[in-house]
Amino acid sequence: METDLTGVERHGRGKVRDVYLIGDRLLIVATDRISAFDYILATGIPDKGRVLTQLSIFWFDFLKDLTPNHFLSARVEDYPDPFPRFQDQLEGRSMLVQRARMIDIECVARGYISGSGWKEYREHSTVCGIRLPRGLRESDKLPEPIFTPATKAQSGHDENISFERACSLIGEDLAKNVRDLTLSIYTRAARYAETRGIIIADTKFEFGFVGEDLVLADEVLTPDSSRFWPAETYQPGGPQFSFDKQFVRDYLESIHWNKQPPAPPLPRDVAEKTSEKYREAYRVLTGHEL
Repeated sequence: METDLTGVERHGRGKVRDVYLIGDRLLIVATDRISAFDYILATGIPDKGRVLTQLSIFWFDFLKDLTPNHFLSARVEDYPDPFPRFQDQLEGRSMLVQRARMIDIECVARGYISGSGWKEYREHSTVCGIRLPRGLRESDKLPEPIFTPATKAQSGHDENISFERACSLIGEDLAKNVRDLTLSIYTRAARYAETRGIIIADTKFEFGFVGEDLVLADEVLTPDSSRFWPAETYQPGGPQFSFDKQFVRDYLESIHWNKQPPAPPLPRDVAEKTSEKYREAYRVLTGHEL
């Protein structure tokens, strides 16, 4: 679903989210847009925006004693005018949040070796400069979670960087603070998810400042920002089945798309299967139907 808030000026548009500025607050609206290989596809994923929003709200509440966050309300009737007029579009997929001065790095925690981390490990036995034991297989659990920051790319992929590089970008004290907080949040969330039958292989967080307070912001522990693997099918030694864009990526690879614009539309069954995985991730983690 795309939003069309006629007459309301949009502050920003990301691959998935539309953002509206309301003084010192923001209204963040998660659409059903989906990107793959750095391009927004012509076909949306039903309910995807609702899953991203509702799951983030669940985690904000779950983690509130560990870290403050920027979430204010998801009740459309609490939003200032003229937004309540668009309740049918905003219900379930929007959040009113405090506007934060965002830190200029992605804060990534990895508990398993996968994705770009696996690629670097195969070449150098490191991830973001962190030396890891030899002999790890793809998707192996790491001896302990590691902090692997990345730069924020305006387009294309984020770039993994060393902790030293992160220190040079945001300052050593702040880098140590967000590193420790990232690993604490990941550890607590991963332990909880294990009780629900889901492995959180890795995830990325964003932090910012509201006044002098460091807060958790943006989306939190969703299928877009994390790798969720079903514990029952976990088998290290290769890629894992996951609760995210797997059906989309598999389809695009099967048609040999050259990964150049325009991105092709998705068949209805691929969009529906992907939607089912997003909804399942929400149901399994929260214990509630979307």
